[in-house]
Amino acid sequence: MGKTEQLVSRLAQPICETYGCFLYDVEFKCEGGNWFLRVFIDKDGGVSLDDCELVSKALDEKLDELDPISQAYFLEVSSPGIDRKLTQPWHYETYLGELVDVKLYKRLDGQRHLTGAIAGYEDGILVLDLGEKTVSLTSKEIARVNLHVIE
Repeated sequence: MGKTEQLVSRLAQPICETYGCFLYDVEFKCEGGNWFLRVFIDKDGGVSLDDCELVSKALDEKLDELDPISQAYFLEVSSPGIDRKLTQPWHYETYLGELVDVKLYKRLDGQRHLTGAIAGYEDGILVLDLGEKTVSLTSKEIARVNLHVIE
């Protein structure tokens, strides 16, 4: 997590708590020449559009007041979704035993996409149970991890 994400996380956490939510993740990235500050919030039973709007308004006011980000950006506050991205150590601990889809930077046994259950996570190493075998993957090998959605 970069400096901007860390700063916004510190600002967003108490705001989320005020509205009965918790901060799931923060992402600050440039896409198509525009910067996007995405704040993902959640709560038991899921967040509503009203929750997102309340957190967005309060966070926007705080960011305007402090003005910690030099470039122009679009603020988006939303749910992480059912296929939520796992990026933080606590995400892996929360979803221990759950199926995830893992995209790798390089092929492993001919595959760049793996689906398996989280068997463990420690010191940046994801242990994935693929059924027939277990693999350990470092954060440098992993491009993305999302909760698996059964269609």
